[in-house]
Amino acid sequence: MKKIYLFAVCIFSIFISSCDSDDSQKEQAKFAVPTLKSLGAIRANISVSSARQTNSDGKIYVAENYLFYIAKEQGVHVFNNTNPAAPVNIAFINIEGVHDISVKGNYLFADNFVDLLVFDISNIQNITLVRTVENTIGFSPVYPDDAEFYDYTVHPTGDEIITGFAIEMRDRPDAQEVIWAEDALASFNSAVGNAIGTGGSYARFQIRNNALYTIDSYKLNVFNITNPLTTFFDKEVYMTQWFGGGEFETLFIQKNILFVGSTTGMYTVDASDEFNPYFVSGFSHATACDPVVVNEHTAYITVRGGSFCGAIEDQINVIDVTDIANPTLLSTYLIAEPYGLGIKNGTLYVGCGNNGLKVFNAANSAGLTLENTYEGNVKDIIPLDNHLIVIGDNKITQYSYGPNFTLTQLSQINL
Repeated sequence: MKKIYLFAVCIFSIFISSCDSDDSQKEQAKFAVPTLKSLGAIRANISVSSARQTNSDGKIYVAENYLFYIAKEQGVHVFNNTNPAAPVNIAFINIEGVHDISVKGNYLFADNFVDLLVFDISNIQNITLVRTVENTIGFSPVYPDDAEFYDYTVHPTGDEIITGFAIEMRDRPDAQEVIWAEDALASFNSAVGNAIGTGGSYARFQIRNNALYTIDSYKLNVFNITNPLTTFFDKEVYMTQWFGGGEFETLFIQKNILFVGSTTGMYTVDASDEFNPYFVSGFSHATACDPVVVNEHTAYITVRGGSFCGAIEDQINVIDVTDIANPTLLSTYLIAEPYGLGIKNGTLYVGCGNNGLKVFNAANSAGLTLENTYEGNVKDIIPLDNHLIVIGDNKITQYSYGPNFTLTQLSQINL
């Protein structure tokens, strides 16, 4: 996946003029043009309103009786999920740059492009922003795969950041312009209560005691949330020093161990000292997309190749993490288009995109057995004690558990 890293945005602008008298005869090409937004405007746009629908991709998060749908770069939809058979959409938190959240007690933590936000949700009918920790999260807009050239003349000034890219058809540049564009793009890439809720396997936020962990593409951020009203950035740990490459995609926590899913494998981090986590070990594979979940001494990783994810064959890897300093492969199960996953009571649930929800008997970690398939588009999963929540394209479905690895639909939310 090509990204633009905004840790240090320092590029040059070169004015180019063309004397071609017949531009209509020039061949056209796709240009990636940066979308610029002011941090002042982004911060001023935060608000809380009544419930609304969304058409944005997103993630799910559960805290006590509330279900949160994180609509990417739109906001957070809040549902009262006391009765999973009849969830009620009750509020919307407008956050233009949100990608993930975490909840501890009466406080919700969310990213807003480069900022960390803290909301008081003790009164769910009156959610309020109580803290902003500015410029502490690295934001990396995804560079469009189909772009042929990069418009290096558009760059941030003042408090602006690049939040994305638009594709525009323009005249194909000459050789010298191509060199300048490639140099500019290269300069970007080289710069670069106490109850805790539950996120899906694509979570990038996790909480342990009084520490909030977030991951950027190549580092772990540690925030001190001992007093949420005075939340502050504690430190950053540059994980390339530990792992030697690979972009970090997901973060899972079990007791005092953090499990990082990256494009090159799964890595374990000891967070016994919550404010001083350190690398322990890794399990590597060819470049691919891979969230990870863990149950006791067994980790499950979905490895998806194709497109920007890599060329590795789609599969589920089952890893023995009894000794976290030496994770070992137990088994591999080939499966089409695996995305998010969840494990509960010896049953593994895997979202396989348009191939539906796969239910596996995971009692024998050395050999998964497919028991049931449920149709639909499924991207991520949260298995709770009493029911299962799955997310697809603009849809949340909740199921009750039945005998023999069966599920019965309780409700469906069209977002």
